[in-house]
Amino acid sequence: MPRSIERYFAGLSRNTFLLAAASLFADISTEMLYPVLPVFLTQTLKAGGSIVGLVDGFAQATQNIVQGFSGALSDKLQRRKPVALAGYLLAALAKPLMGISAVWQALFGARLLDRLGAGTRSAPRDALIASSVDEENRGRAFGLEGVGDNAGAFLGPLLAVLLLYTAHLGIRTIFYVAVVPGLLAFLMVLLVKERAVAVAAKSKIDVHLRQFPKAYWKYLLATALFGLGNSSNAFLILRTRDFGVSLETTILIYAAFNLVAALISYPAGSLSDRWGRKHVLLASFLIFLIAYLGFALTQNILLTAGLFVFYGLYQGMYRAVGKALASDLVPDHLRASGVGWYSTTVGLLQLVASVVAGLLWDRVGHAAVFYYGAAFAAVGSVGLPLLIPGNNDRQKAVPQ
Repeated sequence: MPRSIERYFAGLSRNTFLLAAASLFADISTEMLYPVLPVFLTQTLKAGGSIVGLVDGFAQATQNIVQGFSGALSDKLQRRKPVALAGYLLAALAKPLMGISAVWQALFGARLLDRLGAGTRSAPRDALIASSVDEENRGRAFGLEGVGDNAGAFLGPLLAVLLLYTAHLGIRTIFYVAVVPGLLAFLMVLLVKERAVAVAAKSKIDVHLRQFPKAYWKYLLATALFGLGNSSNAFLILRTRDFGVSLETTILIYAAFNLVAALISYPAGSLSDRWGRKHVLLASFLIFLIAYLGFALTQNILLTAGLFVFYGLYQGMYRAVGKALASDLVPDHLRASGVGWYSTTVGLLQLVASVVAGLLWDRVGHAAVFYYGAAFAAVGSVGLPLLIPGNNDRQKAVPQ
């Protein structure tokens, strides 16, 4: 390996790369399905926009709420790997159940099971990532995982297009094939060697509310203010379809969006190690604001595609740096809980935002979804620097 590349990835471990590979395969499995789910719901199962918001909102909320409990469980057990493995296996096996659904309610149940598995694995996996490197390289570690996650989200839709339009498989078959990369993700985590945690968790399996520092709570508040408008990406897919873009082209645009997210994840994490998490996170909020305003205002197909791809910058930056900041602000022995409850906050607010967006989509107008999201992105952009002033985003977490 050239020395310049070695320096770029300096400080990362074998576990870091294995966990990034797990995220790659897991997201190939998930994102093969994600861009076709809104279409499958609305065209095959005859559901409306409100149902799309309900299904995806509850699914994402389930994923993120479970992360808090799985994080607390893995902190109590001081074992991250077994909890993560259980989640990877459950998510993989749930994929075919969505494909056999004949009504939207059945798909809803299978989607919840899928996200239950994803939520179970995420917090302990993130704790494994955080413990795989020294603190000064934590942004890089989460950035590399973000590369794997978003690269999988890029390759998954491409694989779906290949299967649909080259192999001419039916849309339901995509759900069955998705189990294969899901099981490969399980295998990657199986190869991880877990390190012992230096400090044992002192609490029972609970929410650890009183053990988190004040700075962490302020960060959750800033996250919530922004999250009130951060609805499901399914509405960006439906908005793109509004303008007569074919399903094949829509999936390719979605793949390009994820490619941009993959390419920015590691540089964003690396920059946050040097410049501070808050500044990179604030930039992601502003990118979201610009993209959502553009989706509300434009009816040009090319501009819509460009905005969707531009939105990938937000996706890659927010995912990598948001979790790294949450990890910075809690003690080491509660890291899985801290990242888990951060993700729970994101999921609960995304549920609210998605349900509201679904109602706006059906009853007010499609552009209203994006004006609503842009408004709360503006609120979050003001709230973040006010709630986390100065260099508080990189201070050592100390229990209050």
